[in-house]
Amino acid sequence: MELLFTLLATVVALGLLVTIHEYGHFWVARRCGVKVLRFSIGFGPALYSWRDRQGTEYAIAAIPLGGYVKMLDEREAPVPAEELAQAFNRKPVGQRIAVVAAGPIANFLLAIAAFWLIAVLGVTTVVPVLGPVAPDTPAAQAGLHENLELVAIDGAATPSWHEVNLQLIRRLGETGVLDVQAREHQGGAVQHYQVKLDDWLKGAEEPEPLSALGLSSWQPKVPPRIGQVEEGGAAASAGLQPGDLITAVDGKAVSDWVAEVVPAIQASAQRELQITVERDGRQLELNLTPAAKAQNDVVVGYIGAGVDAFEWPADMRREIHHNPLVAIPVALGKTWDMTALTLDSLKKMLTGLVSAKNLSGPITIAKVAGASAKSGLESFLSFIAYLSISLGVLNLLPVPVLDGGHLVYYIAEWIRGKPLSERIQTWGLQIGLSLIVGVMLFAIYNDISRLGG
Repeated sequence: MELLFTLLATVVALGLLVTIHEYGHFWVARRCGVKVLRFSIGFGPALYSWRDRQGTEYAIAAIPLGGYVKMLDEREAPVPAEELAQAFNRKPVGQRIAVVAAGPIANFLLAIAAFWLIAVLGVTTVVPVLGPVAPDTPAAQAGLHENLELVAIDGAATPSWHEVNLQLIRRLGETGVLDVQAREHQGGAVQHYQVKLDDWLKGAEEPEPLSALGLSSWQPKVPPRIGQVEEGGAAASAGLQPGDLITAVDGKAVSDWVAEVVPAIQASAQRELQITVERDGRQLELNLTPAAKAQNDVVVGYIGAGVDAFEWPADMRREIHHNPLVAIPVALGKTWDMTALTLDSLKKMLTGLVSAKNLSGPITIAKVAGASAKSGLESFLSFIAYLSISLGVLNLLPVPVLDGGHLVYYIAEWIRGKPLSERIQTWGLQIGLSLIVGVMLFAIYNDISRLGG
């Protein structure tokens, strides 16, 4: 059932992104008088298709991993004399540039719409208050300490942990000073803390910015009551059930899931633990052997169980929402920031400051799609916005085969007054195709490696 849900969320997300992208090409092509032969969502044989009055075929194909808009073009097939004026290749270069650019632009517009909707609906988030700060770490050396509320990083407001992490990700691989503004929670003046960075997390395969600085988030005391048990996991094998309250681990009394139970489990990979649980008013002794998994190059234990839902204190929750007008610049700003972050991450990946192992493929996208859909509408909309921005940015890269590569050809034609030679364009397409296939295979390899880990 979980696999089906993940597949459904992935199909919905990718289907929406591809439809919006291709509709951008389609809409501008129609406005420029180009005849559109086919608008397909997906590749391969059509599962369902229909035609409109202008003869365009609309199709939903079997392989939902992309799509295309096929236009009338003499370079692909002979065009009747009476339709030559509607051929894409016969249009002025400015119109061809507009048609090609419209797809990525549509993706940015989708991201703006998603961020706008999130801003209007509002979100409830956790106030970014620090928990214990690890000694002898960059954060501790800068003077940061427990119970400080992070107000801004490098001048950008951080009303939630999500914003904190985004600002930290921007500094991956860099050397310099991280400017942190913070104040005592529930009062106090804002102070500046200068955290020194030196090739910070350069080349890290799975960077964890917060812990790398020595920071942790404040956590409420969470009763160790089991909420979910994964079928076939160590917890299920030991007989743990939803509703069980863990009261002791190896004879030591426990009352906090995060501070006591989780560390004990993580430190006991493939080593039997004696746990005491309270169930229906009775005390039961169970033998639990956590399975082992790799986490940041360290083997830790896990049991395949989650804690029961709990309430955060009111002063640690924050409501963030905007009226429809104010939400417009908020959405524009978020889209701009995420576009800049995507471009910066690509640059750092090419220069080795960020590990190419962070490149993700369809498997990771599917996992994130499923997880975000489970987390609620706001999380799923955010995922759609981020993925749409990534698709827009990647398509604008000057690589033949991609929209950006076609734009390079047409801009060169506009400057020269004539198209590039067929020979040069063919070479470019071959190189571009090889590059794209290579990157896709590497991304899929990264996905499989993560699954193995």
